[in-house]
Amino acid sequence: MALALDKEELQGFLDEVFPQVKGEFVVEHVEDMYSEIRIPISDKHLRPGGTVSGPTMFMLADVAVYATILAMIGKKALAVTTSCSLDFMRKPAAGKDLMAKCKLLKLGRVLAVGDVLIYSVGEDKPVARSTMTYSIPPK
Repeated sequence: MALALDKEELQGFLDEVFPQVKGEFVVEHVEDMYSEIRIPISDKHLRPGGTVSGPTMFMLADVAVYATILAMIGKKALAVTTSCSLDFMRKPAAGKDLMAKCKLLKLGRVLAVGDVLIYSVGEDKPVARSTMTYSIPPK
């Protein structure tokens, strides 16, 4: 299956439909059924103790799956999360952005399932893992 949106088109669409978080996420790479999305970490993403908050990691995983689906099916802003699991595996490295590496496991007509590993940029071991299911709007 060919990409419906390339890296630049995907970034532009995310910025357009979610202006409230424009600039929060960077589409680093996109290919067939796979993407890498980075979130630049700042003080607003930290919880007490100086680690990246769980909601920040959830948001990154959710955006990564959404973006990967859109890269495949095109501009369908109303695709929505229907199920999510998120495992926190280790504390993210201090002072580093987070990178989500998303692989779509299934892309059907009405449902898509994605698996996401989240890393501190430059680190080898993931800090979190998520599986999400999305509902795709009818054509």
